[in-house]
Amino acid sequence: MPNAKVLSEKQAIVDALAERIKSADAGILIDYKGITVAEDTALRTELRKEEVNYTVVKNTLTRKALDKLGMNELDHVLNGTTSLATSVKDPIAPFRIVSDYSKKLGDRFNIKAAFMEGKVLNEAEIAEMAALPSKDALYAKVLGTMIAPITSLAVCLGQILEQKGGSVEPAEAAE
Repeated sequence: MPNAKVLSEKQAIVDALAERIKSADAGILIDYKGITVAEDTALRTELRKEEVNYTVVKNTLTRKALDKLGMNELDHVLNGTTSLATSVKDPIAPFRIVSDYSKKLGDRFNIKAAFMEGKVLNEAEIAEMAALPSKDALYAKVLGTMIAPITSLAVCLGQILEQKGGSVEPAEAAE
């Protein structure tokens, strides 16, 4: 029978893991069996740049944390080697990066399951998320879409003004 200190340490780990999963916008459970240290280092560097938290997790403790959050439909994937990538800032980043590495490394690095805002995603939804551009790129696209009509209106008004004999240049101040 494990002593009380060990049990309390494990309970603290489960609580911290549950809080990490609960506060994450998105997360991915990964089977990383067989990747090299260099490949793992490159992956961690890229994930860190996008502020994605990536750690190797124990299946039993992760299962307890997920069950605590009511996400026990992920229990079946918690076997073998498991790591967890979560993001609070950009929910698309872990999908994009992990999916790219999964394609590069083949059978040595596979997505086991994923969740977003507490909902477990199926394989098609995971693929859709991985295909999306980054959050910043999406913001730029939306902003560009919003600015386009205003820019077109300004160009059109400038052309009308020039056609009527006016000038687009500001008038000089009268003295």
